Amino acid sequence: MATQYEHITERLQDFIASQQMYFVGTAAPDGRVNVSPKGLDSLRVLGENRVIWLNGTGSGNETAAHLLRNPRITVMFCAFEGKPLILRLYGTARAVHEGDQEWDELIAHFPPMLGARNIFDVAVDLVQTSCGFGVPLYEYEGQRTLMDSWAENKGEDGLLRYHRERNTLSIDGFPTGMPVR
Repeated sequence: MATQYEHITERLQDFIASQQMYFVGTAAPDGRVNVSPKGLDSLRVLGENRVIWLNGTGSGNETAAHLLRNPRITVMFCAFEGKPLILRLYGTARAVHEGDQEWDELIAHFPPMLGARNIFDVAVDLVQTSCGFGVPLYEYEGQRTLMDSWAENKGEDGLLRYHRERNTLSIDGFPTGMPVR
């Protein structure tokens, strides 16, 4: 049985802080639906109805493209260890890119990340928990370090080239709003 809340309670903030992975779902009015797994130390709860997450360079930039066309978003957490629980944060979001006015303020919430390309600022309008009885148990081994080493090998110029070539349009051809430097 699902339980709905108007905001992220302290208990749910603690649950979020203990998770090693979460999922983000977005969709433009047309084209493909995107669900992305996220990890690393990349999400912060900034208030009862606000979360942000730092997004590193990836093979696509679907979330940014979708939010320009339709700001709806769902962020989902699953307990893979301990007591079962699924937590969904529903709301609207916007992308903040390096060079945007809020970038320096928001990125200060995170440890340095090579290849950081955007921060998503989510206004949460509904919080929902459900049982999670069908979620399997997994043992956490650690975060992968491949993203940092990949970004380090690319170097700053290589990352900028990669962003221009792979991160300015979605797989459906929608602009992502990422500045081309």
